[in-house]
Amino acid sequence: METWLAQHAPVTYADLASPADPAARTATEKVIGMPLPAPLAESLLRHDGTDFRTLFPSGWHLLSAKEIADTWALRTKIAGSDADDVHDDPAAEFGPWWDRRWVPFASDGSGNHLVIDQFGRIGDACHEDGCRFDPHPMWSSLPELFAQVASTLETGNALHYYERNVDDGELDWEIV
Repeated sequence: METWLAQHAPVTYADLASPADPAARTATEKVIGMPLPAPLAESLLRHDGTDFRTLFPSGWHLLSAKEIADTWALRTKIAGSDADDVHDDPAAEFGPWWDRRWVPFASDGSGNHLVIDQFGRIGDACHEDGCRFDPHPMWSSLPELFAQVASTLETGNALHYYERNVDDGELDWEIV
């Protein structure tokens, strides 16, 4: 993704965050009480979050290590004892409002978050309705999400409902 951005969207490339400080990653793991899922830890080694719509369509932005910790702590506090609900069914389409074993990694800025669960699935944790783990090829895993974004950048093919557009060196996503 970085190579494509550097060549075709240099403004967006220049806006990419530097890697997360190892101390920030360690602090995040201390707050959430568990190691970060490997794909998320690897992502933070590349970039400590992004701005809105920098890499992901639909207004999502990747959270920094500090934002992950802050979001996890806030949602866990709001959920209270309900954050301990057992969510051990990898086939379940819906989860509770919050589970302390979910790790938020992206935000839409409106209180909704993408989370990665203990099975490596991506869920859409809505601030009103709870979390959905809809079967969807784009959200099947964090590596798959990154792979699909990279493929869309390289090929120009639509990413489900979105296509890439570059204007004055800046990447943008448009609904098709």
